[in-house]
Amino acid sequence: MSIEGKVVIVTGGTSGIGEGCVRHFAQVGAKVVAASIQQDEGEALADELGNVDFVYTDVSDEAQVKALIDGTLALHGRIDACASNAGAWRQGKVTDFKEADWDLIMGVNVKGNLYLAKYLAPVFEEQGKGVFVITTSVAAFIGFPEHALYCMSKAALDALVRCLTTDHPGYMRTVAICPGTIDTPMLAATAAGWTAPLEELYEDIALKIPVRRLGQPEDVAKAAAFLMSDDAGYVAGTSLFLEGGTMGLPPW
Repeated sequence: MSIEGKVVIVTGGTSGIGEGCVRHFAQVGAKVVAASIQQDEGEALADELGNVDFVYTDVSDEAQVKALIDGTLALHGRIDACASNAGAWRQGKVTDFKEADWDLIMGVNVKGNLYLAKYLAPVFEEQGKGVFVITTSVAAFIGFPEHALYCMSKAALDALVRCLTTDHPGYMRTVAICPGTIDTPMLAATAAGWTAPLEELYEDIALKIPVRRLGQPEDVAKAAAFLMSDDAGYVAGTSLFLEGGTMGLPPW
């Protein structure tokens, strides 16, 4: 299940799940290109880890995504896999949303993955193989209160994974990971406004999760590493649920 020596792009690579992926992939010997809009954090992470390159990238901008792919090829000569983690979130019902919310969430969460696929597919076809792992969410399958636009964007990705699998067979293997409650800055942001302290909220949620803990970014990173490895070569066009068993009885 090794990804040692593989060239892996990680978008959203400076925070939460994305940062966890960058750290884990680098630790197990992959050649990592971290992409993010957080310039200072990205440069600091690359300096800290050593075997990581940072490329400033707004995935909602097609030209920047193309530059990320071209830049990675210039650095390493190939791309073995991409772990797409860049994501945006806004809370609210449909009656609360403004066009700017739509542009942000759909631009990053959906259009960003379309752009990545657009420029990865020709590279993978020329190489003969490549893996595209998209981080979606259990929000694609659960109607979280005041999360309409976010849930819709994640559901779109679940469909995209199936379409990419049928449109690019034989050389582009596309898989999704659907995390549940993962201890990230985005999760903390969803708890803003609650009267109870964050630690108390997390303890209460953990007791309702069948595995009795919140997920950590490294949990997602390890699953992604497996999906990108040659041992997962028969896994395609599907979503791996990584939610501690909560789909049976969501704790939210």
